[in-house]
Amino acid sequence: MLKPEITIDNRLISSNCPPYIIAELSANHNGRIENAYKIIEVAKQSGADAVKLQTYRPDTITIDMQTSEFMIEGGLWHGQSLYQLYESAYMPWEWHKPLFDYARKLEITIFSSPFDNTAIDLLEDLNAPAYKIASFEAIDLPLIKYAASTGKPMIISTGMADEGEIQEAIDAAKSAGCNQLAILHCVSGYPAPAEDYNLRTIPDMMSRFGVVTGLSDHTIDNSTAIASVALGAAIIEKHVTLDRSGGGPDDSFSLEPKELEALCKDARTAWSALGKVDYGRKSSEQGNVKFRRSLYVVEDIMAGETITQDNVKSIRPGYGLAPKYYEQILGKKAKENLQKGIPLRIELLEI
Repeated sequence: MLKPEITIDNRLISSNCPPYIIAELSANHNGRIENAYKIIEVAKQSGADAVKLQTYRPDTITIDMQTSEFMIEGGLWHGQSLYQLYESAYMPWEWHKPLFDYARKLEITIFSSPFDNTAIDLLEDLNAPAYKIASFEAIDLPLIKYAASTGKPMIISTGMADEGEIQEAIDAAKSAGCNQLAILHCVSGYPAPAEDYNLRTIPDMMSRFGVVTGLSDHTIDNSTAIASVALGAAIIEKHVTLDRSGGGPDDSFSLEPKELEALCKDARTAWSALGKVDYGRKSSEQGNVKFRRSLYVVEDIMAGETITQDNVKSIRPGYGLAPKYYEQILGKKAKENLQKGIPLRIELLEI
């Protein structure tokens, strides 16, 4: 059965390929474009396939209100209004072109999550190769349709969305012209505990929705992401920072450079280890076959003497008869004198 696949910037993405690793820059520039440049460098050096931005302004994602509905209670951003949070976190739009240019210079794919139609227009001017719809926007079907109308590949995160909402997002994307679509299993907690992830949902999503499926991981280490590869995740997205203690809005649940490097290496090792159904002897085993057990003469046996449990045993190494013949050769007689320490072979016995 053919697996669904998409292609972003000439990179094939499928569960038949090594996982596609996205380094999410998010708000971890912490207001300095130099940090954004450095994170792009880190993503490239670590072996990530892509770096992803977020394209919004505070007034394209919310309004400046401090009534209770607009205030954040609990969690990392407690006490801030939505507008205050996004004002501190957003990436200035004038940064986008130099960052896109820099990523292309380093030969790492760069794209973004747009949060309104004007963001998509900006990203189209930059010839973004794909679009990522964030979990909180997965129910914004008009936004999904506008992004889909570009004809670019699209990845949709599904945090907080139920099966019906995921299907609606998929249908909206396809109806508006997206024919290369992926979805990411996601838990929209910051950070999210590993036990909330229920990774067995990934193969169910693959069969239920029939599109490329991956993981957007907000846990604080790599275990969940690596485990997802064994369940078919074709994409892994993780937030990346220069310093987890940097104090920015997303720093505390993001990977530091060495951790991103480990994720890229270990996720691909996990995928490589999956291989295929194969009961054959592997190349790394060939030299060890001789150390398996076989039947050996363990006491001198005279010609005509009977083979017993005392003079023949199953031991290592493996140059004699296979142990499965042990019961058949008991009671047989030796054709010739057999010295202790020789492998027992069928031609040495009277059959």
